Amino acid sequence: MSPFALIPIRLAFLLLLIVGGLSSCAGRPPKYAGSPADYPVGYVEQGYASWYGPGFHGNKTASGEVYDSHQLTAAHRTLPLGSVVQVRSLTNGRRVTVRINDRGPFVKGRIIDLSFAAAQALAMAGPGTDQVELRVVGYGGRPGAWGSLRVQVASFVEQANAQALARKLTRKYPDVRVVTVTLASGRHYRVQVGQFTSPQQADELAERLASQLEVDPLVVRDD
Repeated sequence: MSPFALIPIRLAFLLLLIVGGLSSCAGRPPKYAGSPADYPVGYVEQGYASWYGPGFHGNKTASGEVYDSHQLTAAHRTLPLGSVVQVRSLTNGRRVTVRINDRGPFVKGRIIDLSFAAAQALAMAGPGTDQVELRVVGYGGRPGAWGSLRVQVASFVEQANAQALARKLTRKYPDVRVVTVTLASGRHYRVQVGQFTSPQQADELAERLASQLEVDPLVVRDD
């Protein structure tokens, strides 16, 4: 048989391999470099959104960037900085895509703090809050750049109160610390416990502390 007669057979076999390979990949979710296992692309969360007040414009964010109220950015307590999130209003169906570059909101029941521009896009700047669904659609941060998860037990304006609670917690829990932050409303002292890589472990400690101390702990990421 002439070697040229084998060419159509070889081409057909090559096409079969290509089509088979494409078929086996169909339906797989896209894999983004640096996307953490606990917050993969497609991760969904529902709750209330709020937006930054006017006093925050120009302040430094957790990422080191300066907060610009006219940019489409947001704060989240645990999503890695650089996460790209689509936020959908469950009230009016409007959507906006934002980049996570800060930490917050530190209010129970709220899951994301939007910039003024993002709040306007969802028509929630007037009401101040809205019930939303957020979905991770990508990740633009540096792979492995996210920090540990901690449980924030309480936040005080008096340093002595924060230190007293920290001393009490130290008797029973490891990795207790007081973090000082300066906000538009003044200086605050946050008492945090633990250091986790697993959200489940952090949530379990938060539930235990809520039951024992009758507080509303928040799981936050230490960047």
